[in-house]
Amino acid sequence: MENNGKIKGKPVNKNAPKKKNDGSLSQKTIRKGLTIAVSIFAFLLIVSIVLIFVVSKKIESLTGADAQIKLSAQGGFNCEYSEAQKLYPYGDGVIKVTSERIAYLNLSGNEIFSQTVSYKNPQCVTFGDHVAVFDRDGYNFTVLDKNGFWYSKPTKNPVKSVQMSESGFIAVISGNSESFGEVTLFDRQGNQLAEWASYNSGFPVCCAFNADSSLIAVSTINTSGAVIVPYIRVFSIEKTDKGYDVDDNAVYTTDDSVIFASLCYIGNKLCCFTSNSLYEVKDNSLTQINFDFSAISYVKKVNNNLFITYSDGISQLSKLAVINSNDNVIYNSNIGTNIICVAQTTGYYAISVDRRVFIYNTSGVIVNDLAVDEDIIRMNFISGNKLCVVSTSGVHTVT
Repeated sequence: MENNGKIKGKPVNKNAPKKKNDGSLSQKTIRKGLTIAVSIFAFLLIVSIVLIFVVSKKIESLTGADAQIKLSAQGGFNCEYSEAQKLYPYGDGVIKVTSERIAYLNLSGNEIFSQTVSYKNPQCVTFGDHVAVFDRDGYNFTVLDKNGFWYSKPTKNPVKSVQMSESGFIAVISGNSESFGEVTLFDRQGNQLAEWASYNSGFPVCCAFNADSSLIAVSTINTSGAVIVPYIRVFSIEKTDKGYDVDDNAVYTTDDSVIFASLCYIGNKLCCFTSNSLYEVKDNSLTQINFDFSAISYVKKVNNNLFITYSDGISQLSKLAVINSNDNVIYNSNIGTNIICVAQTTGYYAISVDRRVFIYNTSGVIVNDLAVDEDIIRMNFISGNKLCVVSTSGVHTVT
């Protein structure tokens, strides 16, 4: 209807806010969707890059291996991880050690013999044909071989460590409230031959027998002064008509403030190791050998050669050096990052590192390089030069 030429209706408010249309709402939804999509894509891209890196590293770690072995397919038996931690390769099978029992099992997992014990912190160490199980900081130790138990002995002081000779002598390092500590020597039958208490030389750290068990060397560390003073005490063991006589043979020290954490004899040459160096007894004195080991992890004697694993520092590649009896380095090479365990026999040396197992002969030549599909807990050579491996899934043998 017209009225004086004007259209009737409500007056227009030019300052009123404009209403957003439906197209603006759709754009907001699209932008939100795109943001979520880009975030998901970025996340998946990062995950993909990480997976590619991990897989490439795994493939790289397997590159060059002579063989890739599925451990679960090898001879032996399967068990839970918690059970595998109690097993130690030895003889023709494994030694199973718990707080209540020590048992010898064959490679099928069947028990050959066992003995009841009561140990709070049982530790198992093998020495060639012999085994010693002791209660660390407890008061007892047991010696056995694959034919049965030899003996169990109580101790009057808490046991710290045990060392055995090739002929079956046992040296027990224990604490002593009246001295720095003591070393007690036993023969194959468990008869006590001697007891040495350290009053002036310091805390006993470790010990080692020579090949024919005629000498035993003991490393001690004296911390009572302003600086650390290391001593090496050597005792002679002589068989007589009445038994054995154990006497002082020699004492060695050095001006260097070091700790000799391990000892071994190469023939009758005494080798003493700190955390980063090698000393030898030469001309009746301790002499440092000019080798650069920043951080020593394992020292093993194979025949008359020393196999030493070390690294140049934290997070550095691990290396293996082989040194012959003339102190010449006949092998020295990178071997990997994470060393799990090592094993040796008279003719071979094996090392588990980064899911690889390298096996060397006495000259430091790699005779086998194996990639494995499981984490290894420990390993050892058993009868017939088989390598017995305890992994997270059980016990397996590698010929």
